[in-house]
Amino acid sequence: MTEMIAHGDAPQPSGEPTEVGAQEAVFKPWSKEQAQTWRKQNPQVSPWRVVLAQFVAGLVCAAVAWVVTERGAAAWSALYGAAAVVLPSALLARGMTRGTRNPVAAAAGFMFWEMLKIGVAIAMLVIAARVVANLSWPALLVTMVVCIKVNWVALLWRGRRTDKKA
Repeated sequence: MTEMIAHGDAPQPSGEPTEVGAQEAVFKPWSKEQAQTWRKQNPQVSPWRVVLAQFVAGLVCAAVAWVVTERGAAAWSALYGAAAVVLPSALLARGMTRGTRNPVAAAAGFMFWEMLKIGVAIAMLVIAARVVANLSWPALLVTMVVCIKVNWVALLWRGRRTDKKA
């Protein structure tokens, strides 16, 4: 960070320009209109939309597992793998959509809901063999990976939507 400031790449909190060679950087806060314009150009992806996309991806994986293996146990294993991602994600989405204006409370809330999400996912994996008869670990784990990767697809989709508007 000191290297960036020394090169003049970062604005100074005081608003004073830094001079290193020909580079100058000035910190200028955005106006309300500029912030609103930025928000319109960069809309947030709803966490519920991501949870829904994970759910759909899990259903697709279960259908593929059933078609490929012709075994109901593989499809149920895939569905359970999807549930082990979707249910904890829904818990996190529920916790994070409850708004707070205090940044410390928001950070603490995020940590709490994320830890709960991880704990529920681990608990679901621990009891998986008891819940699903003839559990297929490959089907369960592949479906979990696919459902987790949906987060990246949602981010890429968001970027694509903003590129089309510009």
